[in-house]
Amino acid sequence: MPIASMTGFARAQGGSEDRAWTWEVRSVNSRGLDVRCRYPSGRDSIEIAARERVAKRFKRGSVTMNLTMVRSADQSNVRINHALLDQLIELTSDLQRRLVDFRVPSADGLLAIRGVVEVAEEEMSEEARAALDTALLATLEEALDGLERARREEGARLAPVLAGQIDRITDRCNDAAQSSAAQPAAILARLKEQVSVLADTLPEDRLIQEAALLATKADPTEEIDRIRAHCTAARQLLEESAPSGRRLDFLCQELNREANTLCSKAADLELTRVGLDLKAIVEQLREQVQNIE
Repeated sequence: MPIASMTGFARAQGGSEDRAWTWEVRSVNSRGLDVRCRYPSGRDSIEIAARERVAKRFKRGSVTMNLTMVRSADQSNVRINHALLDQLIELTSDLQRRLVDFRVPSADGLLAIRGVVEVAEEEMSEEARAALDTALLATLEEALDGLERARREEGARLAPVLAGQIDRITDRCNDAAQSSAAQPAAILARLKEQVSVLADTLPEDRLIQEAALLATKADPTEEIDRIRAHCTAARQLLEESAPSGRRLDFLCQELNREANTLCSKAADLELTRVGLDLKAIVEQLREQVQNIE
């Protein structure tokens, strides 16, 4: 199963005899799982169950669920909040007296203010309310199915991009291993030259310590081997069905660390250029990994 992205969108519609509803679910990148639910007044009872359904499917991502409901015309019970409307009219009159350039709002403008026109919900029995909640959650499952497919499809598109960047890192790692600065003979020559400079100024035991430090600093083999190992681990993660975004992000941090060390050990322009290329490719990989669940 391919890796999954954290980006996706889906919609599902449902309805009953007296109303219709639509769920829209979308997700974007996030360090963890952040779930937000928006629903009409009176539908608070479904929030916990809706969150649980998201948590069962996804491990990471900022997921927003939006429920809209429309009642059929013959079932709508529209009323005007006269108390609020009277307050607004009184406030309008007061502002008209105080402000010379104040424009009196139209009737349409007043009625458009939130709370002035209300759609009253008829009383529902517990059984009817439970049946409605069940139907709403069933439609939500359809929307979440679509979101999961969208995230998988986006992940399938990202997988070859990530694999290509890992291949580029491996290629540049091979270039580093073949560079003249990484060859044993060149390393030994540089080490002898540096030791000869220190030979007349340091006691023998200190000279041995410095020689060991210089040898470690001059040889980039350890960093090259670790970069190759990290690339192998990254390829394995791309094949896993379990969420791997966090582990891939950690590998990117380690790859960047090794590339920095390689640059610090570079003794010529060739190896320095390879190290800088590695850093650029690792950063591109890291940017794409931020999309992976």
